[in-house]
Amino acid sequence: MSEFWIYFQIGLKHVLDIHAYDHVLFLIALTTPYLFKDWKRILLLVTVFTIGHTLALLLSVFGIIAIKVNTVEFLIPITILITAIFNLFTAGKASKNDGLNLVFFVTLFFGIIHGLGFSNYFKTILGGSPSSKLLPLGEFALGIEAAQLVVVFVVLIISYIVQTVFRFSKRDWALVMSGFIIGVVIPMIIESPIWNR
Repeated sequence: MSEFWIYFQIGLKHVLDIHAYDHVLFLIALTTPYLFKDWKRILLLVTVFTIGHTLALLLSVFGIIAIKVNTVEFLIPITILITAIFNLFTAGKASKNDGLNLVFFVTLFFGIIHGLGFSNYFKTILGGSPSSKLLPLGEFALGIEAAQLVVVFVVLIISYIVQTVFRFSKRDWALVMSGFIIGVVIPMIIESPIWNR
């Protein structure tokens, strides 16, 4: 049971690490357009992201996929930027909440990119045969999912307060938060090591 908590906590800390706030920024961008009443859709999006993240780790751990660290470190803020820009253009517009649409597939792909960003570190903490890596990977994924739900819940609470107490419209909230996220992410892209050739 203690081994479960080791990998579960690594998953929690991976998302909630103050120094690695890119994951939290993506979750904020993903959650900003929604309200508490949209909880099923948000849960599905977060789980799809976790599946993509876990799939990337699985492919990396088993040596099926490898990608340069600088490339991934560049792509992660790009995924956040794309999500925030998408929110700018769709703020206040009614969305179709039924079925799997483009947003889910894009979220899955972005999860894969974010997972690749953590794959090298994750490989160093795993040892043993390939079969012994599956259980820790699942435990880590549960930690990721739990931490993401904590972040989403906090964002939804803040969103509720801002929209009820401070009378922000849903559209204005999405515009302000997306603008803030874009302002944080652009310097991350500019400072990316990918530009240092």
